[in-house]
Amino acid sequence: MHDPLSATSAVPSLAIRNTAPRSRLTTLVRLIIAIPWYLVAALWGIASFVCVIVAWFVLLFTARYPAGLYSFVAGYARFNTRTYAFAFLLVDPLPPFDGAEHPEYPAVLRLGPPLASYSRLKVLLRIFYIIPAYVIGIIAGIALEVVGFISWLVILVLGRQPEGLQNILREALGWQIRYLLLITLVTETYSLEVV
Repeated sequence: MHDPLSATSAVPSLAIRNTAPRSRLTTLVRLIIAIPWYLVAALWGIASFVCVIVAWFVLLFTARYPAGLYSFVAGYARFNTRTYAFAFLLVDPLPPFDGAEHPEYPAVLRLGPPLASYSRLKVLLRIFYIIPAYVIGIIAGIALEVVGFISWLVILVLGRQPEGLQNILREALGWQIRYLLLITLVTETYSLEVV
């Protein structure tokens, strides 16, 4: 059987394994527990923003994403993915505090190396190119909030998360990640395999 968590592909992928049963106690105080990860994500996000600005100019002139900048920004995307998967109750274990790949963690964002060459036109016009992803990302963010709250209640009562709620949260997070990968110039397309 195909294991999406170990797959390597040119298309980025987001794989989330449903962890059951769920801890009612950590679910009850999940947002409080997640505060350190949110703080690190905020600081890393500020640094990534600076890296993306530098990368935008480099990409515009060379069509190549500098390896160090790409690695830093890709690490931020992986860390952010795990933080949101944990905070929005997609997974139960505490996420690692780094941007490395952790295939053993139940939420995995797989990113390949930077492309050999990026489209300068897509880089130049990225702000317009991402508008649909931004709009969908806003809707997905609302879905994460609403369905996350419903999941919170259900997990507190049942001690597990129904597959339907897990699937909605997975897809909503997938759109958030698509937007993040586009705005940080990691990808050029809306392609993201969500499994």
